[in-house]
Amino acid sequence: MPLSFNLTTLFLACSITGIAQKQLTIDEIFTKTDLSPKSIKGLQWIPNTNAYTSIPDEKSDVLLRIYADKGTTDTLLKATMLSSELKRMPAITWLDASRFFFRQKNLIQFCQIPFSKVSSSFDAADAENIDIETKNEAIAYTKANNLFVFAKGSSINISKDENEEVVYGQSVHRNEFGITKGTFWSPTGRYLAFYRMDQSMVTNYPLVSLENLPAEATPIKYPMAGQKSHQVTLGIYDTQNGQTIYVKTAGPDEHYLTNISWSPDEKYMLIAELNRGQNEMHLNQYQVLDGGFVKTLFTETDPQWVEPEHPALFVPGKNDQFIWQSERDGFDNLYLYDLNGKLLSQITKGNYVVTDVLGFDASGKNVLTMIADNYGLDRKLIKASLKGDVQILTPESGVHEIQMNSTGTFFIDNFSNLTTPRSIRILDAKGKTIKVLLKSADPLLDYALSKPELMQVKASDGTLLNGRLFKPSNFDASKKYPVVVYVYGGPHAQMVSNRWMAGGNLWMSWMASQGYLVFTLDNRGSGERGLEFEQAVHRKLGTVEMEDQMTGVNYLKSLPFVDANRIGVHGWSFGGFMTTTLMTKNPGVFKAGVAGGPVIDWKMYEIMYTERYMDTPEENKEGYETSNLLNGAKSLKDRLMLIHGTIDDVVVWQHSQALVKKCVDEGVLIDYMIYPGHPHNVQGKDRLHLYKTVSRYLMENLK
Repeated sequence: MPLSFNLTTLFLACSITGIAQKQLTIDEIFTKTDLSPKSIKGLQWIPNTNAYTSIPDEKSDVLLRIYADKGTTDTLLKATMLSSELKRMPAITWLDASRFFFRQKNLIQFCQIPFSKVSSSFDAADAENIDIETKNEAIAYTKANNLFVFAKGSSINISKDENEEVVYGQSVHRNEFGITKGTFWSPTGRYLAFYRMDQSMVTNYPLVSLENLPAEATPIKYPMAGQKSHQVTLGIYDTQNGQTIYVKTAGPDEHYLTNISWSPDEKYMLIAELNRGQNEMHLNQYQVLDGGFVKTLFTETDPQWVEPEHPALFVPGKNDQFIWQSERDGFDNLYLYDLNGKLLSQITKGNYVVTDVLGFDASGKNVLTMIADNYGLDRKLIKASLKGDVQILTPESGVHEIQMNSTGTFFIDNFSNLTTPRSIRILDAKGKTIKVLLKSADPLLDYALSKPELMQVKASDGTLLNGRLFKPSNFDASKKYPVVVYVYGGPHAQMVSNRWMAGGNLWMSWMASQGYLVFTLDNRGSGERGLEFEQAVHRKLGTVEMEDQMTGVNYLKSLPFVDANRIGVHGWSFGGFMTTTLMTKNPGVFKAGVAGGPVIDWKMYEIMYTERYMDTPEENKEGYETSNLLNGAKSLKDRLMLIHGTIDDVVVWQHSQALVKKCVDEGVLIDYMIYPGHPHNVQGKDRLHLYKTVSRYLMENLK
């Protein structure tokens, strides 16, 4: 039997007390602002101090400073001090203990504490990819395809390339491998490393703008699996002499340059270089002075894939020791190396996943990091010595979201679990609670909305899979209910966790209040469960995932209160792929489905993601053929709606159109909805329309 963490007793207690139950509408889910647990605005540490800031409420015009060690509070700033136009305190970002910046309309404004006036400003109206250097307040930014640096009141054009197919200072490799930006300031701010991406060899892909008459094609560069990829190099700009050199990386033109890091003395750069096949990674060392290759520190290989996602983190006070994060032993763990490439120690060794490294304590001998524990359901803070001694500082089961001060002496712990909407407290270096800042009440207590249960079901190989189930608020075990299966199922993602609402959202709770069971399962291939769990899908996307999802469906069918003849499924992106997979390969099981932004044929998806999991179409013909959902069009027997944004630049519109065309060719009826002008996700005011569309379709077809 599945393990179950049941909240039925809690719900029953609420009903016995006679708490008034209001009905929430689907409109209110997207318009009411008080349905989430209360939080504290502006809560962050001031660098290199034991003080943190907070804003009393959403309308407040003051910023408070609170000393964690002393417990004293003072007013640090008032909004009107920053600008007479400001009525509320804006979001600020600290540069150090006495300097910060904030954005007012198009201006980025720098200030000092004690505050007297804005010390300098930068007009960011036309700037993109802004990267602010903390020591000297220099700003790297891009315009069109070129890179600029603003310093001391003026801008310098670092690149002057008229070829728009060559891009500087922007994120590369389709934001895979942990890449989120294209510029990297050195520790003192003297140097700026930046990506140069040549996309001239990549095929143009036409997105169509419907805003003009006639409609206009706006091409993007979209490298599809098996096709030509862009080529990336790394430049280094010296702010002192104005010169730029390029790092002398070798290897094939289509390799990946990832996880850029500087040595503290700025003599060297470390780059994790990955082959296009993504099964061999070299951590290479280069000289900053001339970009020359020094040596390969170590190499990682794996028959399935190697996926570096975290740059080297140097130990404080050490120019020659760094921490490397790797899944080489089956779980994401930390390793201590020196610049000779010698492994000094394995810092963490648990069967858990390191999810985030927060930094070091004052001694520099201990690293503070977050882990995914308890089958990936929990997030906990640990302190690990560089020799490998580990201490759990937040053992309480649930999800801890931690902000650490600069020296690891105090932490802000934003905590929740199934029964705790939110608790925010200050912890000391040993994990002891110093002060409770907030205990949020249940924001849904007055509403006739259900909260979820957690359970686990066994996959065919015995692996325990985490599941979540919302039941109707007036649940009656003697009745039979229709089911909506919400699915994602793709790599890196985790839908189910031991946090408030178990990782679910208000729409799921609302659907349950309308008389549906809403079920989600994290299948093999999804995130935070270790390498074996993730790599079960290699070369066969959709196969193992579907098997696990069907295991979940069979579990549902075993429950006496489930109507097995009224099961629907819905998902977006990879979840759209999974929805369509389940519908086309299991006719008769799902009465209805809604697939948003679905991948239909992996040959049409981007190189970096697809080839990691599937290899190239030429190398894995069988895998691509099996996962190609066009082949299953003729098997579709039940009601399926596809939804797509017309300018989707992630899963291009061609995917769902191809399936519609195939269904027409096969004489198979299918439903379709587009959102003009929307990219991969439907956001803004139209999101309510999307959820009304999804809800109505499921309700009409699961009667």
